[in-house]
Amino acid sequence: MEKTVFEKMGGKYKQQCDYRLPCLTLPAEEEQHFGIWGQRRRRYLKEHHRILYYNLLTACKLNDHLADIDRQAEELFSRLVKQMAEREGVTEALKAQDQMAWIGRMNSIRNRAMEIVNNELIFS
Repeated sequence: MEKTVFEKMGGKYKQQCDYRLPCLTLPAEEEQHFGIWGQRRRRYLKEHHRILYYNLLTACKLNDHLADIDRQAEELFSRLVKQMAEREGVTEALKAQDQMAWIGRMNSIRNRAMEIVNNELIFS
């Protein structure tokens, strides 16, 4: 029996009852761990950009993409929090003087920084 194009390209078949079915599997992707930003990006892509999500998944680039987004988002978030805190005068002196005021202002800064990161990296 002559080889099919699939077999010539290195594909294999398995026999199941009277049918020969192609063995289609994705290559093993290196497992990478990503944090909350990568998880949010994955959920956003899966719910709102399914084509891009499945293209990245089938090209075995999804984990790399999510890890990269997670790293960029974490760096941006840290930089924004630090810059906003310096600009608004939220210092260790304020923390020692009035802890509740410091907590309230830092929470406000963190929430604003989170919104910026979400809009710039996660939901774009």
